Parts: sequence; structure tokens; C-alpha cells
Amino acid sequence: MKSKLKRHCFSCDLKDNSELIAMYKEYHKTGNVWPEITESIKAAGIVDMQIYLTENRLFLVMEVNESYDPKLKANQDRANPKVQEWENLMSTFQQALPWANKGEKWCKMEQIFQLE
Repeated sequence: MKSKLKRHCFSCDLKDNSELIAMYKEYHKTGNVWPEITESIKAAGIVDMQIYLTENRLFLVMEVNESYDPKLKANQDRANPKVQEWENLMSTFQQALPWANKGEKWCKMEQIFQLE
């Protein structure tokens, strides 16, 4: 029996600077994301992740299995020096949305429509 995946969507802004945006895109091209990062994502029960960009606004969509626990993932990320290095690097490109909580870069999006 196949387990049901859950979808989570988030949004974040990049700094409105074309050079920084180009660099951010380069870091996220296939094969450029550090292997330790993709390993930590997959190990957390995230089976698919996509990031979309319009102007300087990012949209992240991830599909997770039943083993995914966002609090556990956050704790694991804080304890992983390579993930922290990546997050610090990405912070040079990202900026919080105006309504984000303190210390929050990615804001969880609310689903308001489902095609039936």
C-alpha cells in the first residue's frame, strides 16, 4: 500500500538585486546544491522539493512522507554544520517577507483553493 504524501508550500523573498538573484539561481541549478544539503532533505522524509521564482519572490513546494517532522528537521538542521553553512550563505541572497515572524525566512503558505 502506497503512503499518502503531504504537500507544504512556503514563500520567501530574494534581495531585489539582479546579480544576487542570478547567483542564487546558479546555486540551485541541477548538480550545484551541495550533496550534504540534498542528503539532509531526503533523510527528513522530503521526497520532492521544487523552488519557483517570479521577480524576487520564491515559492517552495515540497512533498513529504509520513516520517517528516518539521520540528525534528529544524533541530537536525541546527545541529548540522554543513546545513548551517548553506543557510548562512543563502541568507546573503534571501530576505524575510514583511509579515514573517522574527527569525523566519520561509513563510508557510495557506492553501485557499483545490480543484475538484
